[in-house]
Amino acid sequence: MGVAFYPGSFDPFHLGHLDIVEQAVGMFGELVIGVMHNPAKPSGMFTADERADLIRQSTTHLGKSVCVEKFSGLTVDAAASITASFIVKSARTTSDFETEQQMAQTNRAATGINTVLLFSSPEHQFITSTYIRQFAQHKGTMRTKVAPQCVLEALAKKNS
Repeated sequence: MGVAFYPGSFDPFHLGHLDIVEQAVGMFGELVIGVMHNPAKPSGMFTADERADLIRQSTTHLGKSVCVEKFSGLTVDAAASITASFIVKSARTTSDFETEQQMAQTNRAATGINTVLLFSSPEHQFITSTYIRQFAQHKGTMRTKVAPQCVLEALAKKNS
């Protein structure tokens, strides 16, 4: 079926992301997670190297099915550079869906690479990296686990 490419800023990587990764591996067998810089988003909490390392730690249970790489530039160029057959994206809200639909159509027109839109499990749909960063920066605690343990520990260390 070919390799699939899951791009994102992942700052930080959370359980919703992990859910999408696990679904994509189940569908495609091989997944490259592309840690990207999004100029439309603030610089964030973790460097690209830190984010890539946290994702690797969070996906060890998936073995060699997952590869984590850093990329810059256009998603379609990164996907084409690894000869991806599909781009994997996710959406939580209708506005996410509309944005992802437009990007998917543009990317397909540019390169012929199709996008597959996956939805995380309902228990993870509320999770956003932005809210996790805000809670961490203000030393808030959540009753529900929202990120892999290594990410939670890195957040606590970063904000201590």
